[in-house]
Amino acid sequence: MTHGELALRVEGLGKEYELGERRAGASSLYDALASWLPSARREAALHQGRSPDAARRDRFWALRDVSFEVARGEVIGIVGRNGAGKSTLLKILSRITTPSEGRALLYGKLASLLEVGTGFHPELTGRENVYLNGTILGMRRREIDRKFADIAAFAEVERFLDTPVKRYSSGMYVRLAFAVAAHLDADVLVVDEVLAVGDLAFQRKSLGKMEDVARSGRTVLFVSHNLGAVRALCSSVLLLERGGVTFRGATEEGLARYEATLAEGGAAIAATRFKGPLGDRVRFASLALRQGGEEVAVVDPTAPLEVEVEGEATEDLGALELNLGVFRDGVRLFSCHDSSSGAAMRRGAFRSRFEIAAGALRPGRYVIGVGAYQPGGADWTWCPDVAVAEVSERWSPLVQSRDVGLISVPYQGERRQ
Repeated sequence: MTHGELALRVEGLGKEYELGERRAGASSLYDALASWLPSARREAALHQGRSPDAARRDRFWALRDVSFEVARGEVIGIVGRNGAGKSTLLKILSRITTPSEGRALLYGKLASLLEVGTGFHPELTGRENVYLNGTILGMRRREIDRKFADIAAFAEVERFLDTPVKRYSSGMYVRLAFAVAAHLDADVLVVDEVLAVGDLAFQRKSLGKMEDVARSGRTVLFVSHNLGAVRALCSSVLLLERGGVTFRGATEEGLARYEATLAEGGAAIAATRFKGPLGDRVRFASLALRQGGEEVAVVDPTAPLEVEVEGEATEDLGALELNLGVFRDGVRLFSCHDSSSGAAMRRGAFRSRFEIAAGALRPGRYVIGVGAYQPGGADWTWCPDVAVAEVSERWSPLVQSRDVGLISVPYQGERRQ
């Protein structure tokens, strides 16, 4: 494609990070140089009895050799498991972080919506935060003035605009934050998981806004685990795995390949894929699907399904609930919890079991998310795509012919005449 047809070109992009804790400050000029100069680092490693290669084992590439192009007006979905490099890519494109190698060429003005609510100040009113956050996101005051009424109406907080946002409910907060970002004018819009905010009604409203943006002819890079939203919005898909691009093409084929990577995930759980402040204190190690006491790869829908999760708490945490989310096509169908009131979690290994009744899951592929949270608190950790449950076609002909839907639930029906 020529420059006139392009909105974005990425060439050999890579980002390297250092793992582990930051070392103590330099105790000498030599140590200071060793922290800055590659040759000095090599020499320091040798003095400490380590090879230069060993000194680099605590570094990893979040992205490596990523190249692709996006045409003007294209709406592209970026999918991949947590830890695949999606957020790192968007932060580089948004100039929040710099690449370790390669470059990203942008043709036009870019606006990003990566973390809803970034830039909000709790002591300021909703009105003041609209102007503050809009300015941080690149809007001019005249533009904010012109769009203020639309922003307030979209967020449904008109009555509370002169109230400090620290008194808002969490739903009001995220609605206002999304409304500001969703009204940005830009040639390229970068969006990361914004449809996960707010209640169901507001998520539908947010999806409608994203559809309006897509129809307006603007270029959109859309990251989401909601595969239904990706199908509705995106004309093509970019699949990331372990920091690299493994597919770039039609939406349906890309999503099919993504779902296939979930099915190949195995029992081990990668800690780097979990998000949230509890991630270092609650570490999930494995997940297994069992029926009749045996581990299964394909689930028989006519028998109960047991999901067993193992992990470790690195400290005493008090009341804590472990939970599963069961998804289909990116839609969360239901949740399971291992405690009704948040049993105490002590330091050490734990094992939680969840049982899903026979007949609840109809044939098809389900994605299982795993997490933990402290009831009534802000501490949590979560990964939405830990494993896949493949449910076989073995099914009662009577039930299959009568019930239609994604899942089956117990119910009673009664007719009176």
